[in-house]
Amino acid sequence: MTKELNLTEGNIINTLMKLAFPIMGTSFIQMAYNLTDIMWLGRLSTNAVAAAGTAGFFMWLANSLVLITQVGLGVNVAQNLGKGDIKKAKEYVRTGFQTEIFIALLYSFVLLNFNEQLISFFKVKELEVVHMSESYLKIIGIGIIFHFLNPIFSVSLNSSGNSLTPFRINALGLLFNIIIDPILIFGIGPIPKLGINGAALATILSQMIVTLGFVITGIKSELVYSHIKLFKNFDIKKAVTIVKLGLPPAIQNTIHAFVSMVITRIIASFGALPIAVMTVGSQIESLSWMTSEGFSAALSAFVGQNIGAKKFDRVKEGYHKGIRVLTSFGLVVSILFITIPESIFSLFTPNDMAAIKAGGTYLRILGLSQAFMSLEIGTAGSFNGLGKTLPPTIVGTTFNILRIPAAIILSNTNLGFEGVWWAISMSSVLKGIILYLMINLEFKKEIFTELYAK
Repeated sequence: MTKELNLTEGNIINTLMKLAFPIMGTSFIQMAYNLTDIMWLGRLSTNAVAAAGTAGFFMWLANSLVLITQVGLGVNVAQNLGKGDIKKAKEYVRTGFQTEIFIALLYSFVLLNFNEQLISFFKVKELEVVHMSESYLKIIGIGIIFHFLNPIFSVSLNSSGNSLTPFRINALGLLFNIIIDPILIFGIGPIPKLGINGAALATILSQMIVTLGFVITGIKSELVYSHIKLFKNFDIKKAVTIVKLGLPPAIQNTIHAFVSMVITRIIASFGALPIAVMTVGSQIESLSWMTSEGFSAALSAFVGQNIGAKKFDRVKEGYHKGIRVLTSFGLVVSILFITIPESIFSLFTPNDMAAIKAGGTYLRILGLSQAFMSLEIGTAGSFNGLGKTLPPTIVGTTFNILRIPAAIILSNTNLGFEGVWWAISMSSVLKGIILYLMINLEFKKEIFTELYAK
């Protein structure tokens, strides 16, 4: 295999950065897909932004389902490569792809056949928003399999220390999306104006390009997923091992998605404006959490390989050094959100002063929690690398669910819909602090070395 990085040797910060920067770049690319859509749809109409945001929750749910395979596959590939067992790592990759394809086809069926029922959950008042959301979801459902496969290609390579290849291939998809998005939304020459349907179509076409890029690269180069026999008998035992690790974070993210859907339903009672503001605001906020997810993936691979190599002191040192870098980044984002929120928000809805004002408030409130959110996400990735996916699931799920009563209570005060944003921000602060304390307790256990040496 080529372009791999041995995570069990060398300077820790340099090693983490070499792995993390391309992964964070890939995360920025995923964020840029959504931001590109929102930027162009914001110039189409506020209702178009609200529609994309409403349907977008089911993309979030798709990301949760991806985690069922992605997390467990990443842990097993990293730990087996750390042990030097390449054959077994490839067997896990094959099983991971087989599992993911099954999940993707099942979810595609749901989106194509039950989109009206899914959108009706939000009880959105504006019929135009409802119809656009349903149409958007149908188109996404046709090509959702590419959205499922690409993270599996990426995590396979990231876990082997090769994060540059996923970055390059995803960058190609983003470039295609940037070019084709406005063309399909607004039309040009013989290409008709498709509106929000054009944004959906651009997304699935771009994801298809990325999948083809991974396949072609795997054929030309010797990578961890190269020459796997996809149609070989399904290994149930390995699938169970993958799912056992991936299910807790998948459940957490699924519950988080449902909680956010309920919160959107609460927000919807105030009209389309706060839905649009939260849609744009959450995409801007993804600057922080997508970057954190990227660095978290690097920490997970680093911890996994060093656990496999039984270098336990390196695991602890790597976590603490990595988390300092990550929370420093989150602090910078917090400062930007608190000091110039309207200027940032106006980049996406330049013609709607009411949205800019409300969006500025959203970013100020969420800005208070960005460093803590980075702390939570980075720590969760480290727990995953240890093969202990349950602690971050318990913490994350508990406080995400508590957002609902907090949002209901605060939104019925003088704060109005701003109370919902306070509920989200404060829960993120608590999750970060608690999870940090938990992993340090894990490291301080006298039997830590014995547990992971088995």
